[in-house]
Amino acid sequence: MRRRRPERRQILPDPVYNDLVAAKFINNIMEQGKKSIAERIFYDSIKIIESKTKENGIELFKKALSNVAPFLEVKSKRIGGATYQVPTEVPEGRKMALAMRWLISFARSRKGRTMADRLAAEMIAASNSEGGAVKKREDTHKMAEANKAFAHFGR
Repeated sequence: MRRRRPERRQILPDPVYNDLVAAKFINNIMEQGKKSIAERIFYDSIKIIESKTKENGIELFKKALSNVAPFLEVKSKRIGGATYQVPTEVPEGRKMALAMRWLISFARSRKGRTMADRLAAEMIAASNSEGGAVKKREDTHKMAEANKAFAHFGR
C-alpha cells in the first residue's frame, strides 16, 4: 500500500515583482542553496531585457515561458514486450516546470559573459519564438506527432 503524498509547499512570491512564477524561476536558477545569487542573475537579466528591447521585462519573461511550454510529450509505455512512445498531453504544472528548466539549461549552454547576459539573450530569443529552448519544444511536439499512431495506448 502506498503512503499518502506530502502536501505541496506554498512558495512566497518574489520580493520585487510580487510574482509567484518569477519566484519559482529564481528557485530553478538557484544552485547549492545560493538564492541571493540566483535573484541577482534573474533581476539583472530582466534589466538587460528592458534596456535591449525597451519592453516590460517581466511581460517578456512570461511571453518567453509560454512560447517554450510544450503541449504534448511522449511517455514510454511497455505493452506485451514492446515499448511504445505514447504521446500524452502535458499537465499545467509540468508545462511550466519544463519551460523553466529548458530556458535555464539553454541559457547556461549559451556563449556570453555573465549568466544574466545569457539568460536575457535566451529569453529574448524565446519571446520571438526562436532559440534553443523553443527548438526543444518543437522537437518534443514532432516526437509526439510522429508517434500519434500509438495514442490509443494512452495513459
